Amino acid sequence: MLDFIWNTSAFIIALSILVAIHEYGHFWVARRCKVKVHRFSIGFGKVLFKKLDKHGTEFVIAAIPLGGYVKMLDGRVEEVPEALSEFSFDKKSVWQRIAIVAAGPIANFLLAIIAFFLMYMIGVGSAKPVVNGVLENSPVSVITTQSPFQVSAVNGRTVNDWEALNLALVAQIGEPSVELSVTPVNLFDLSSNSQSTLSENREPSQTYTVSLANWKFDPKKESIISSLGLIPYSPKVHLSAASIAENGAAQRSGLEINDKLIAINGIQLDDWQQFVKLIQENANQPLRLVIERGAIKHTLTLVPDARESADGTLRGYIGVAPKVDPYPEELRVSLKYGPIDSFLKGVDKTWQLSELTFSTLVKLVTGDLSVKNLSGPVGIAKGAGMSADYGFAYFLGFIALISVNLGIMNLIPLPVLDGGHLMYYFVEAITGKPVPERIQEFGFKIGAAVLFTFMSIAVLNDFNLL
Repeated sequence: MLDFIWNTSAFIIALSILVAIHEYGHFWVARRCKVKVHRFSIGFGKVLFKKLDKHGTEFVIAAIPLGGYVKMLDGRVEEVPEALSEFSFDKKSVWQRIAIVAAGPIANFLLAIIAFFLMYMIGVGSAKPVVNGVLENSPVSVITTQSPFQVSAVNGRTVNDWEALNLALVAQIGEPSVELSVTPVNLFDLSSNSQSTLSENREPSQTYTVSLANWKFDPKKESIISSLGLIPYSPKVHLSAASIAENGAAQRSGLEINDKLIAINGIQLDDWQQFVKLIQENANQPLRLVIERGAIKHTLTLVPDARESADGTLRGYIGVAPKVDPYPEELRVSLKYGPIDSFLKGVDKTWQLSELTFSTLVKLVTGDLSVKNLSGPVGIAKGAGMSADYGFAYFLGFIALISVNLGIMNLIPLPVLDGGHLMYYFVEAITGKPVPERIQEFGFKIGAAVLFTFMSIAVLNDFNLL
């Protein structure tokens, strides 16, 4: 319940910011073009707050925070007194109307640049895309470089952290192949109680052409990294208890911090994953756990508690966390820059996301990307909540990402969107006369049907996430 409230709150805040900036773009240019604005609304439905300015514009916050609008004086939808005719939207030149409509998406791109600028000024932590190895019979099994290695470039474009690698790989969905450049990395574990160190590596990078013909990616089941067969580097996990939950099954059994886990029911334990699997498969079942405390072995009776998983099956859990080696500082990346570099990074990131969003839309239309990958309000809300969990800088990154998506989506030439209006106005600018009303009306019906279909698919996909 708390997760739902947190995700919903983060979603409402993010959406309100995006809508306010988008609509303010329309509003600001409309005012500069001397168009009378009746109302600037954030949300729909019942009015919760209203303020009237000296120009007669109502600024409104409404009850349903799922969008907004700017209502302008327009002779196409209302009677316009002769005295106000010059302030009507439909009486402005075609280029002024284009500027007013285009201002909304442009404001979203500017918001993304500013959000990324602030994010890079504040600084965010990340990690180098170092890989422990590749899975057999996976797309990347052609990579023969000795592990561990760092993925340094995708199709010749440098990637410095996991996020950059993720975005670069997402852009390759539907492509026949991708070129991955990898550089060997030498990690030496000095001791079980010390951090690993990254040795100076002078080996050149190698580039491999990875076929994507048989690549299958389901974002609901796995990450894009694992779907390709890359195994991300992670510090060594020891079969030793680092922390124990109060009143949990582990504590009730007598397990103590620093105890080494040796065997369960006579089965020798080789790694932590094996231990977790045995616990999950034996909910409410008594187990003989052999541990080593100091130099002495003890046998404990462990009865895992039961917890229902997402698929309805009962899984055991005991409330213990393992000892894990510290993450090597040499593999951490601090994305923090000065004002000029932060701005340039913000522009580059916004452009990269714009390219990615546009190519994704094209792939949805051509069928190279499944519509199952569309996310609706629930998916976006979860993303907002997760980014807010990580901190303000990460939330800014999420705002920028969604703002770019909103800007691109609104430029799609569907008559119900800004892009559709722009399409009609550009036709008018070329031909010298407006598109006939009946054609516009037919276009609006088609556009509404297409948009409703995609929204319905996105919402249905969300239900699969619940």
